[in-house]
Amino acid sequence: MGLKKKWFIFGMAALLALGLLAGCSQKSSSSDSNVLTVWGMGDEVKQLPKMAEEFTKETGIEVNIQSIPWASAHDKLLTAVASKKGPDVLQMGTTWMPEFQAAGALADMGDYIDKYPNLKPDNFFEGSVETTQFDSKYYGIPWAAETRVLFYRTDILEAVGYKEAPKTWEELRDAAKKLSERGENMYGLNVDAKEQTLGFMFARQNGSALVSEGKPLFNEKAFTEAVSYLNDFIEKGYAPKQDLGMDVSQTFSGDAIVPMFISGPWMVKAVNDTVQGIEGKWATAVLPSGSDNNLSSLGGSNLTIFEHSKKKDEAAQFIDFMMKKENQLKWLELTNAMPTVKSAWEDDSLANDPLYKVFGQQMESSRSMPLLPKFEEIAQNYLKHFEQIYLGGKKVEQEMDAFTRETEELLNK
Repeated sequence: MGLKKKWFIFGMAALLALGLLAGCSQKSSSSDSNVLTVWGMGDEVKQLPKMAEEFTKETGIEVNIQSIPWASAHDKLLTAVASKKGPDVLQMGTTWMPEFQAAGALADMGDYIDKYPNLKPDNFFEGSVETTQFDSKYYGIPWAAETRVLFYRTDILEAVGYKEAPKTWEELRDAAKKLSERGENMYGLNVDAKEQTLGFMFARQNGSALVSEGKPLFNEKAFTEAVSYLNDFIEKGYAPKQDLGMDVSQTFSGDAIVPMFISGPWMVKAVNDTVQGIEGKWATAVLPSGSDNNLSSLGGSNLTIFEHSKKKDEAAQFIDFMMKKENQLKWLELTNAMPTVKSAWEDDSLANDPLYKVFGQQMESSRSMPLLPKFEEIAQNYLKHFEQIYLGGKKVEQEMDAFTRETEELLNK
């Protein structure tokens, strides 16, 4: 998947393979007419029975939670689609939605959205809702979200003249330049060459639509300028050329080899837990704006109803229950998964947290990667071409021309 799987349930990984069965009911058969079966991904889903118990008390509907490793998910889901035997409720990573909607695995939820108030699209961030829509119909409800923001050392940036985080591309480059001039092997920003959404995210900030009517726009000016901008950090030594082989506890501590980086909400916990001696000396900020906007990437997962379920209404009831503001906050408490329901961000636990509230602000300006069944392959191809640029010295225009041709062939298959 495009986006990395982190400490909460996200998009960008696979789904399924018989995993641990953890549930409110000990019944294991998804065909049992009295039990609602839910397939969820990753370790976080092991917390879901606590939520399902409350749902059962409220509705009388028993729930069987099946926790499935992300890495082994794809084959199991394909088998379910082919056999028409699977769960009632299915957690679906956002970037997997196009493939399995096209395969007929996901039920149209329009009638349920009309019936259950917590499922209304207006309750959620627009970018999250976009991941559920195909041909003007809704095939899922946003459940957990994540986006990327700027992490920075406030004390070190202030020392080079920045009392606040950079707000524009120009300021970001200037700050990185000044930070890199602190001494040998010191940098300003980490341009993560293995993060497959980064180039697309910056291209959008520069006004690129990425793909229009099935046609890739990767060799047009808005895209190539963004790639050149990112490459410039590496070429001029403002960002490391190679992976430093260090974790955040080493690069962000002390004098901070790398005082700025772009990452998701899981990194807040990582910094708090592992970086010593910087309390009160770091912060998060929304991304600096390019020529057009400051769009970030939006990942996460949706709750969907399996098309072949015989308990669709009960499935919709369960999803409605999970989307209540108080249950989104409970899920945050249990797993650190960021809410998709906008009203949850007004709660003191998020609104008054200076580090986490930034993610809610950024989600107002975040969009998912293009909803294409082959986007994972496209993104991996981008990384190969970007490597040829920053590591191999190839020209941006040459590599983006080749990347565009490859993508056209891929989309036309």
